[in-house]
Amino acid sequence: MIEAGKQLRVFVVDDEEVIASSLAMILRLHGGLHATSFTDPLDVLELAHSDPPDLLIADVMMPELSGIELAIQLKLLRPDCKVLLFSGHAATTHMLKAAQEQGYAFELLSKPVHPADLLAKIQDLAETTQPVVAQE
Repeated sequence: MIEAGKQLRVFVVDDEEVIASSLAMILRLHGGLHATSFTDPLDVLELAHSDPPDLLIADVMMPELSGIELAIQLKLLRPDCKVLLFSGHAATTHMLKAAQEQGYAFELLSKPVHPADLLAKIQDLAETTQPVVAQE
């Protein structure tokens, strides 16, 4: 388990079903987390209104709504939600910079994400406070 005494509720979002479901399964089996997978970021926002996550893990590049846009909207709903983004595209740097200019700084992992690296990063996030406006 990542955090003693509390099972983190995690939303894993990727437009590729196999990636989203595989990551959620790894988090459940090896991290002891309550992880739910999504392929549509709009479904995440809908559920987050009534049952928000403690942690959002999202791909940056998705149709309809990027992972960065999703993270910003989720932070507006639940400011204490931690965010971890991942991407296989080098071109996401400008998107992260634009978010930072709006006052948001998000952690970014490169795809493919090794399960041990993902679990270690989640452990780091669980132990720290991630403010709405982060500093680099």
